[in-house]
Order: sequence, then structure tokens, then C-alpha cells
Amino acid sequence: MKQYSFIVIGAGSRGTTYTKNMLAMPEKYKLVGMADPMQAKRARYVRDFGLTEAQCYANWQEILAQPKMADIAIISMLDYMHYEPAMKAIELGYDILLEKPVANTAEECIAIANAAKAKGVKVLVCHVLRYTPFYKRVKSIVKSGLIGEVMSVDQVEAIGDAHFSHSYVRGNWHNTKTAAPMLLAKSCHDLDIIQWLVDKPCKKVSSFGDLTYFKAENAPEGAPVSCIDGNCPHREQCVYNCRNIYLGEEFPTWKNLFCRIHGNKPTHTDEEICEMLRNSMYGNCVFHCDNDVLDHQVVNMEFEGGATATLNVNAFNRGGRFTRVYGTKGELYAFFSDKEINVRTFADRRKFTIPVDETTSESIAGGHGGGDAGIAKDLHRFLEDEEVELGASEIGISVYNHLIGFAAEESRHESTVVNLADFCQKYDFEN
Repeated sequence: MKQYSFIVIGAGSRGTTYTKNMLAMPEKYKLVGMADPMQAKRARYVRDFGLTEAQCYANWQEILAQPKMADIAIISMLDYMHYEPAMKAIELGYDILLEKPVANTAEECIAIANAAKAKGVKVLVCHVLRYTPFYKRVKSIVKSGLIGEVMSVDQVEAIGDAHFSHSYVRGNWHNTKTAAPMLLAKSCHDLDIIQWLVDKPCKKVSSFGDLTYFKAENAPEGAPVSCIDGNCPHREQCVYNCRNIYLGEEFPTWKNLFCRIHGNKPTHTDEEICEMLRNSMYGNCVFHCDNDVLDHQVVNMEFEGGATATLNVNAFNRGGRFTRVYGTKGELYAFFSDKEINVRTFADRRKFTIPVDETTSESIAGGHGGGDAGIAKDLHRFLEDEEVELGASEIGISVYNHLIGFAAEESRHESTVVNLADFCQKYDFEN
């Protein structure tokens, strides 16, 4: 078995998660370098992962200016930063584990896919849901033919009110100037799952959606711009009050993520958290941020052979993913947080459940239901040219699924149905 060396470019939550999961398999992976502009993160890699200070670089330009030093480059920077380091890493001959979304525009996504193909390097995109025990079981049920030929899929991405406010109103993905559209930034996972389950080319796409609620005209009367210091008259009733989310114990996931991103030590006092909130968008009122991403969107898809699918993405819920698959012989319902999948077959009118062997939290902190560990395992198989169970999210497949999302955005903006073959031809993309 080959041990693959790797470097990490972008040592935030995602890059560090992949690092931990890969280093849990020392026979398969060895960390030899990293790059991140935050000194605290570089120090952490020295302290926790055994790197020397000489192996830690201040930015991607520095580490990729060196001769190729590893087999794999993990690229896990902010969305808009993926393109340049990905192209440079491909030029140097690195195989890549690339955080989703691939890039912010269709042109950049396609350029990365074409460059990887021309250079002969492998790129695996982090669509971690398909590597979870849960969705692997869903896929295996569909593939077995138990419910017959897939006629339709309903996928619901219920982001959750607290999650949406943290990530898409106050957080790193709140503005399309620096992040992909919300449909790509959050739900390219779901587009990947839909296409993976239907397993046929998408023909047509339409979409509707808007930013309706999280904007200034909906601010309660007298709500100040600053949530942390504004002495808001609605602070006791507001579910998005930053003190409730980042100082209390009701939302530990978002509190911990905020502290990890903005702090430089394992624990923080309330006073330190308040100061970090004052110096970031997270301390603003959710109705007074410069966010522009949609807070709800629906995408309709038609596939070759006549199958259809819908994707419903919205902020106004407690959170979770729901999948319904309708087949010619039966139907399937799956809620990602459950330990079983519900099936009904037509011939015998039987309802039953199929257990999932392993279940963990679907949250970021919970490892995306085992998907973060799963993709680390399957990356090794992918690089070894071994069969990846139920299919790998390699760059060509991922970019094709991204183009469904970009076509949906074109449909939404132009109020039209988009022919996906024409859309791909317009961008000169062939999978």
C-alpha cells in the first residue's frame, strides 16, 4: 500500500478536518506542509500535527512556488480563492482534494476540469454526502432495483435558521462577491446527490428564488446595525441575537466554529467573544449585513428518459436533509438524521425500514454524517485506481453537476427554462 504525502492550502475548519481524518490513517497519508495566512493556524499545525515552522507557509503562492513536495494538495480556502491555487497545483502535477464548490463561476470550474484532464492529474471534489454510510445505503437501495426505475426525486436542503444566519447572512458565504451563489456554495452537495441517484444526464433546468427576509426593510423598528453593542429593543425576543447564538449554550456548533475561526486559542471568555463579535460581521444585526445570497430557492430538473427532480433550499426551518425517491416499483423516504430508511413496495403493499449501519451527526461539527472520514478513505482508492464504491466525485462529474446549478441561476435571472446541453456547449464543456 502506498503512503501518499500531502499538503494543506487553507487551514480552516474544512482543511483541518480533512487533515485529521487523513492522519488517522498513517499507513495511507503523511502531512508534509501547509499554508495559511493566520499565524495561529500555522502554529496549530506545528503543535498538533508535527510540522516544523519551515514546513508552514504564509500563503498559497509561497508553498506552490516551491518544487512539488507532495503527492496531494488539499485546497480548502474560501470559494473565490480556489481557482488560482488549483490551476497552479495542477501545473505542478499535484493530485488534488478540492473543497466544494469547485470555483465561483462556470468558466473557472471548466478551466480547472480541462487543465486536470490535459495534465493527467486526478482531482476529487469534496461532495462528502455521497461518502456517508447513510447516502451510500440510499444509493445501494436505488441501484438494487428494489423500487424500480427512478421516476422522480425530491431533495430538500433545510439549512436551518441559525445555520443560515451564521454562514449566509453574517458569515463567509454571505455575499456573492466573495462566494459562489448559495445554490452552489451550500447545495452543490444536493445537486450531486440528485444526479448520482438518477444516474442519467440532465436535460432541462428551471429555478425560482429570492432574498426575501434577511434585508434592511424587514428590520424591527429601532433595530441598530450593531447587534452586540446596539442595545436593541428586540434583543430578548430576536432568535438571531448574536449574544444568544455565540455566548450561550443553545447553539454550540456555531459558537465553537466562530471561536475557531476568529480566536487563536482553545477556549475563550465571554468578554473575548464579545470583542471578536465587535470586530466582525457576526456582531451585526441580521437585517443590517451586506448579504445578498438567496434565503430560499427551488430548482426543477428533467433528465434523459423523462425522470424529474426538485431541489428545495431554504433557511426557514430547524435544519436537515430529506430525500424522497419515487420508482416504478416502490418509493423511498430518507431523513439524513435518522438511523433507518423507509421503503414502500407496490407489489406487496409492504412498508418497511432498512437500517443504516453507521450514523453520526450531519452537521459540520459531526463530520457530515461520516462523509468527512469517508472521503478520506475513498481518496486513497481513487488515487490507486481502485473502484470507489458507488462512484467517486471526480472533477468531470462534479463540474457537470455544478453546471446544473449555474444553469439554474441563469434560469432564475432570465425567467426561462435552460437546455443543459446547450448550456454546456455555450461554455465548451464536455464531460
